[in-house]
Amino acid sequence: MAIATEFIDFIVPIHIIRDKYPGGWEQCLRDHEHLIGGRVWYDQYLFRNGAMNPRDISSLVESWQEMGFECYREEDSKKCWQDVCVYEGMFGGPTMKCDWLESDKRTRSVFLKGTETGEVAGMLR
Repeated sequence: MAIATEFIDFIVPIHIIRDKYPGGWEQCLRDHEHLIGGRVWYDQYLFRNGAMNPRDISSLVESWQEMGFECYREEDSKKCWQDVCVYEGMFGGPTMKCDWLESDKRTRSVFLKGTETGEVAGMLR
């Protein structure tokens, strides 16, 4: 499966949420229940939250980092995404290198590297 991208997307692999989110995947779903189908959606591999501006997306990154997610790593003296990825769906891809995420420009979607794209999950209309 894949997830649709929009303005600025905050994406986390579900297997990492299971390990690092306080209370795991089930608690993450409870915490975001009122946002699912609005600015939050997911497939079997990826969780997506979103924002319309850089300040709000920075707030998401900071809050997940405070929960124990390792948002960044260094590779060849450059900052890269690690546990999360900020992806600019309207403006051209990940804001830094993200080696676990693939994109399908035709459907404006992303999927976990090594999986099939398949059906695209997105906002409930």
